[in-house]
Amino acid sequence: MTLTQWLSGPNGQLLSSSAVIVILILMLFMSVRLYVSYRNKRIYRLLITAIPIIIIKQCLLVVLAYPGWSLSPFLHLAFTILQILSFIIINFVFMKLYTHRTAQLKVIPFIIMSMMTFVIAGIQFAIMPNSMDTVVHAQAFTYPALDFYGLIVIFMIMLDTRSAHMSSKYYASLIVFFASELARLSNAYVFHGSLTWLLTISQLLPIVYYTLLFILLFEWVIERLMFTYQSSIMDGLTGLYNRRHFSSKAEQLLQSNKPMAIIFCDIDNFKKLNDTHGHHKADGVLKQVSEIIKEESSGIGSAGRYGGEELLSCISTERVKPEIVAESIRRRVEQETMVTISVGFSTSKESKVVQEMIKQADEAMYYSKTTGKNKVTPFKSSAASKKSKA
Repeated sequence: MTLTQWLSGPNGQLLSSSAVIVILILMLFMSVRLYVSYRNKRIYRLLITAIPIIIIKQCLLVVLAYPGWSLSPFLHLAFTILQILSFIIINFVFMKLYTHRTAQLKVIPFIIMSMMTFVIAGIQFAIMPNSMDTVVHAQAFTYPALDFYGLIVIFMIMLDTRSAHMSSKYYASLIVFFASELARLSNAYVFHGSLTWLLTISQLLPIVYYTLLFILLFEWVIERLMFTYQSSIMDGLTGLYNRRHFSSKAEQLLQSNKPMAIIFCDIDNFKKLNDTHGHHKADGVLKQVSEIIKEESSGIGSAGRYGGEELLSCISTERVKPEIVAESIRRRVEQETMVTISVGFSTSKESKVVQEMIKQADEAMYYSKTTGKNKVTPFKSSAASKKSKA
């Protein structure tokens, strides 16, 4: 017995269905977790409904692949209908997941395809009413109307993907599924089971198809987790760390026992800019200043948004002087944007507590702000420092 003959027999179907069932169980587990964790429960509920149907279908294929097993054609017709419906549902779910919220995915075509499945099944039943009462072997299951309608469904879904910018993996999965169905129908209706390699292809390609779907779902879950994580540590407008995470990064830098500094920046006359140019322009300027601070902190520390137009940087001063970095930030903001900033900084020589360093840098910045703006002031030479020493 050759490998092709082995794969085209019951063992090949067992291998294919077992692999598909394992993949589907993993997808089902992820779907349940998504259903529990996120608010868009209707989509995940559809996926949770469709996956068990396919699992049952795969179990049925394994049983019927072995000699001696038979099934009522009416029951098989019901499973064929459910298979087409589950295919429609799964593709709707994936297109919905990957379609941006601002782009509306049309539901009507999927509803029409689902309704047409029952219409075609009714036509099939009307054409072959007598055969529904007999029990036949798996090889005798042929429902031309439903089988070829399944191919039409694939084409219709491909056309509907024009409204959703799907990844290449999704299109590849549709092509693989189409090739699998084409091989199965060609073997059943054209070659009448005489070509074992066609049967082998039709049995193995579903593994590839469901693997691609699993990868798509897994990637989407990872994207959601990354987005949730990023949202918890980043400021949505500037892309800098939020206050809590910035404090955490500064604490880590301080705990490394390396000399460090915190630079506190405040945009001059920002309220006036908001009032005269509007929030959109002001937000754009805030992003520009944030990007400059982020670039100047890159490789030596981190940048964060303290609140409003107040921006922070924590840097290691092992190889750079904080006054040089602070002055570089001030100069670039003046040259590259329509605003100026007042800057103050404090080093780990003045304090060994992050919150105290931030407070000191804020006081130094305030000294810059009240003595002419658009300047850099170290805490040790500011009035606040002298007052605290006194």
